[in-house]
Amino acid sequence: MLSTRAASFIVVVLLPVAFAAIHYFLIAADQYVAEFRMSLRTVDTPRIEGLALFGGDAMHGTATGESQIVTQFIASRAIVDELDAKLDLRRMFSPAEADWWARLRLPATVEQLLYYWRGQVDPFYDTSTGTIVVRVRAFTPDDSLRLAQAIVAASERLINDLSTRARHDALSYADADVAAAEARLKAALAAIREFRDKEGMIDPGQAASADTTLATKLRDDLLKANAELATLTTYMRDDAPAIGVLKARIRSLEAQQHILAREMTASSATLSSSPAAPPALSRELGSYEALDAERKFAEAAYQHSLEALDRARDNADRQHIYVESFVPPSLPQSSLYPRRWHVIATIALVVFAIWAIGSLAVQSIRDHL
Repeated sequence: MLSTRAASFIVVVLLPVAFAAIHYFLIAADQYVAEFRMSLRTVDTPRIEGLALFGGDAMHGTATGESQIVTQFIASRAIVDELDAKLDLRRMFSPAEADWWARLRLPATVEQLLYYWRGQVDPFYDTSTGTIVVRVRAFTPDDSLRLAQAIVAASERLINDLSTRARHDALSYADADVAAAEARLKAALAAIREFRDKEGMIDPGQAASADTTLATKLRDDLLKANAELATLTTYMRDDAPAIGVLKARIRSLEAQQHILAREMTASSATLSSSPAAPPALSRELGSYEALDAERKFAEAAYQHSLEALDRARDNADRQHIYVESFVPPSLPQSSLYPRRWHVIATIALVVFAIWAIGSLAVQSIRDHL
């Protein structure tokens, strides 16, 4: 008869190892792995930050956030819903040749499918190289390849959507600034046009310049006439015809001076005495200068907004992110899972350790008794 120690060894160690060997060598289905590696790149050359040099992420800083987004997306329900509609993941993960222990148990809810998906698809982001590594397991080589290719395509669509959305947001803000600046400029030009139609004057500044030139000429003529009058009075009587003509000319020049002064400027006394009088050129010039200043500011703002729009377009073009799959998925030729010898060796080690500890404990109890 077998001793108790030998019987316990058979029950605790040999039988579990035998059952595990029968399951993994005769029942467990092969699982094939399709692996691919990809990275995200931008057209713009990334700036190398000082801290990034120590972190090992100097050349991939511009797409680090997007790489992490893709990694999380591959493990999310969003990609499961997208690929399930195209590949029928429940059928793919529960084929007839798969064993009961490894296959997806049907009927499966979305949550159960997602839990199983995370066991079959393993995405990993390597921060030192900026590389996304994805390992996909399936029960046939073709299914593993199809699933890996579908994950690559879904990741590319996600990155394209993110880039398009970021570009649209950046350009929409710049376009809105351009539209606002253009509306301001149109309003300023319309105000100037309305002022010209109302006042009947194209440029009050030019009119003021012309009036200033005329006032200077009148003043010079008046000074000459007064000087000539002073000269004539030294040797002519006051009732002389020449003196009378000269005095009349002086009065005419002074009257023209007063009229021109009232046209150019308006005092409070003038406004109170004749409220219906046309506005003075100084007031028209002040109104026009305010409108013209607004036009200049609007033109500068419009030009600045156009330059900002060009910069936004240039930045959006240079910062476009794209997927670079430098190790594309390929058709596997041999199964990598289940790792039969590894699993059986682990089981044997564990059950042997349990048996040894139990045997030592029992022997110690017997010695004490």
